[in-house]
Amino acid sequence: MGSDSSTKHLIVGTAGHVDHGKTTLIKAMTGTNTDRLREEQERGLTIDLGFASLKLPSGLEVGIVDVPGHERFLKNMLAGASGVDIVMLVVAADEGVMPQTREHMEILSLLETGLGVVALTKIDMVDDEWIDVVEEDLREYLKGTFLDGAKIIRVSGVTGAGIKELAAEIDRLADIAHQKSIDGPFRLPIDRVFSMTGFGTVVTGTLASGTMRLGDPVVVLPQRMQSRVRQLQVHGKKQEIVYAGTRVAANLVGLEVSDIERGSVVVPPGYLQAIMMLDASVTVLKESPRSLKNRARVRMHVGTIEAIGRAVILGAEEIAPGERGFVQIRLEKEIVAARGDRFVLRFYSPPRVMGGGTVLDSAATRHRRKDQGIIQRLERRLKGEPTDIVEDALAASEVGLAKKDIIQRTGLINQEVDTALEELIVSGRVFELSGRFLQNAAYEMISSRVKSMLASYHEANPIKAGMPKEELRAAIGPRMDQKSFGLILSSVASSGDVVVSERNVRLSNHTPTPNPRQEKLLGDVLGEYVKAGANPPLIYDIESKYGPEAKEILALMLERGDIVKIAPDIAFHRDVLAEAENAIRSYLATNGQITVAQFRDLVGSSRKYVVPLLEYFDEKKVTRRAGDVRTLFKQG
Repeated sequence: MGSDSSTKHLIVGTAGHVDHGKTTLIKAMTGTNTDRLREEQERGLTIDLGFASLKLPSGLEVGIVDVPGHERFLKNMLAGASGVDIVMLVVAADEGVMPQTREHMEILSLLETGLGVVALTKIDMVDDEWIDVVEEDLREYLKGTFLDGAKIIRVSGVTGAGIKELAAEIDRLADIAHQKSIDGPFRLPIDRVFSMTGFGTVVTGTLASGTMRLGDPVVVLPQRMQSRVRQLQVHGKKQEIVYAGTRVAANLVGLEVSDIERGSVVVPPGYLQAIMMLDASVTVLKESPRSLKNRARVRMHVGTIEAIGRAVILGAEEIAPGERGFVQIRLEKEIVAARGDRFVLRFYSPPRVMGGGTVLDSAATRHRRKDQGIIQRLERRLKGEPTDIVEDALAASEVGLAKKDIIQRTGLINQEVDTALEELIVSGRVFELSGRFLQNAAYEMISSRVKSMLASYHEANPIKAGMPKEELRAAIGPRMDQKSFGLILSSVASSGDVVVSERNVRLSNHTPTPNPRQEKLLGDVLGEYVKAGANPPLIYDIESKYGPEAKEILALMLERGDIVKIAPDIAFHRDVLAEAENAIRSYLATNGQITVAQFRDLVGSSRKYVVPLLEYFDEKKVTRRAGDVRTLFKQG
């Protein structure tokens, strides 16, 4: 049975200083000890992420992620914090607000966690008067944060005091919490990988978006490994379908545990891509001890991964504490991120939380730091209007994008892309060309580039009829695939400025112009073909006799139609070819059929020429071959 899509799917995450009782509290609430590692149980210290499920008074079941509180394991805490819908800030009554309380709150603020409750734990260890003082200090500390005004519930994981009240408050928050979108492609950031006897590799994580089904084909990024979902579980129960906001265990076919690691992401084929560069809006915390300097090495935490990179600040030299700016983060390893993802930045060393922000473009290319056009584009992306986001994606692609590529690059859902494209087309900012969408400015830029390249080519090669297609495609850039190139050429040609032939591309006003020496050579070569009649010189022989320039002369003659190539090394003068065609048509009209020998005698040539010539006439549908003879080709 699959879980109900109408039911909310939410994650509650703990936060707080080491030894403030997070794990003990969860065990009191759920009966589950989230310290699964032997070292954790022996030391009484949470090192890695722990997971449990909690059935609330309303009957709703939510997932719980227990994070380590020790500063040495902040990397693990960050891996668990990204999927949290409701935070449970745990503060011990015997200590109050401590360094990791503050650091965890900074992280949750940067990730824009909007809802939460405060559990004031260990009330069994101090008297009421002390608890009152600690609670008052706690309220003061929370002023101005997202937990300003949040309920503070006094609890004890040992005696069970306050546990029901805490569960009731989480239930209330769950009722008003925003459900992650279950539409669109699924994305599962992996926070744990293990092997299960009889099943193989299992990955777990909080489904960040979409809906995943049993049997779905998947790709694990950035490793680019293909697999299939063999089994799904939620809270230890088998499911056929799982929704965003759910703690998921997925059994993947054909993969080894060693192939995958925390930070990998499971997605459908064709959705998202591994990247090493992204554009983002970054805010440096007011409490940060120093500014973010241009090209500073940073630790980026997005989803469940930590990656090291350099922060290239756009339009400024630094971002001061409390300020916001645009940054291109150039990473040292591949990650997976989508537009709109929240992330946290830490200084490389010492690795203190410095700030965080939002991914604005996960398909970024290198920018000039002072480029105001880039900064304006990122400002629009920051506003998050689908029309601007789609137009920006198209503007960054000179060759246009198919709709599926727009969805992949922008992270928008199908309906948002449809609406945005309709608005952009109606307003004339975007047009459709054979299933690809092109932004006008980007198209005009590449159209101008094509014309400019052709003009330069004609100037440098006045005798040539046009620029070879593949040479032009390569000159435009490596991202120009053949299909896109063909569509672009067709569109540019439709304006009348460019002419596209089978082999070449030229400006419509270009006429090949041989110089006097080339003109004489052209006359000499043409004379050879006229004189030879049905026994023309081989192309190789002409090139050998007249030298390297003969190749260009022959190309011009072929382009103008002076000669016609019927085989790789054989060409006939057009008048000789026309005479041969008229002769065979006349002969067949009278005699009905003709053999190779008869045709050889008819045109006065040799077998070396007449066999390819007859094959040429077959292809042109002048004749039809039937065994050893040819007849006149008749339609129908």
